[in-house]
Amino acid sequence: MAEMFVTLGTWNWLIFGVLLMALELLAPGIFLFWLGLAAFLVGMLSFIITPGWQLQMLLFAVFAAAAVPIWRRVAQQKPGANPNPFLNKRTDALIGRVFTLDRPIVDGAGIVRVDDTIWRVSGPDVPAGTKVKIVQADGASLTVDVA
Repeated sequence: MAEMFVTLGTWNWLIFGVLLMALELLAPGIFLFWLGLAAFLVGMLSFIITPGWQLQMLLFAVFAAAAVPIWRRVAQQKPGANPNPFLNKRTDALIGRVFTLDRPIVDGAGIVRVDDTIWRVSGPDVPAGTKVKIVQADGASLTVDVA
């Protein structure tokens, strides 16, 4: 076992790093990539200096442990505003918009057409054709008020 560690060399680290990065392509999760990058860095450093196997293992552990906070910092940086803030929040995008009632609101329930979709609305009783403003969205139901 000790012989295996003694024979750790530059090419072994580079191959191990590339192998881990390639495995990331098969099982994406961004975890193996950073371990592969750590191994690759140890291999590149072994070209410059010739560390013993103990230092190589220590460098791999340090690089692998440092990759986690570095990745979190990179992942949390937002270069610009979200181009589509209502993605997966379609009803939130409707709040504040004004539409014409398709069917009257009777006993607090009515129908409004939004583009090509029919939505159930609740609010004060008003006749069909009235302009209403969406004030709240709750799942598939919208709350409206007279615009």
